Amino acid sequence: MTVPLEIERKFLVKTAPPLGKLKAVPVRQGYLTSAGDTVEIRVRQMGAAWFLTLKSGGTLSRAEYEVPIDRAQFDTLWPATEGRRIEKTRHTGRLDSGELFELDVFAGAHAGLMLVEVEFPSTAAAQGFVPPDWFGADVTSDGRYKNKALAG
Repeated sequence: MTVPLEIERKFLVKTAPPLGKLKAVPVRQGYLTSAGDTVEIRVRQMGAAWFLTLKSGGTLSRAEYEVPIDRAQFDTLWPATEGRRIEKTRHTGRLDSGELFELDVFAGAHAGLMLVEVEFPSTAAAQGFVPPDWFGADVTSDGRYKNKALAG
């Protein structure tokens, strides 16, 4: 069995592109594990879809298992995430170079924070990526910007 890998780089946003031209969806996610755990297990609502996700530790490349769940399952697990939640709006688009990006604009305790992620088919592609000018500092390896850490 092949382990599903998430290979992504994450950046702060220096200057956001026009958000009105991007697809936007509200996201709320809560963590069933704490910030100090080596794996993360979360529940996420993205618009009218719900997911349970397990991610291994790591930065650039890590295992990721995501399973669709129904709203009742989400509602059952959501209370267990109290104190470990984030809310954001995810804006998606394509870079001029063709890669899909996900720009997260955070709400609540992290209002004003914007992070952009780009996923890649290989670590070589990720390492060779040249970010556009509107991207800020690369925070891929900075644990403070992991959603799990931001959630508390």
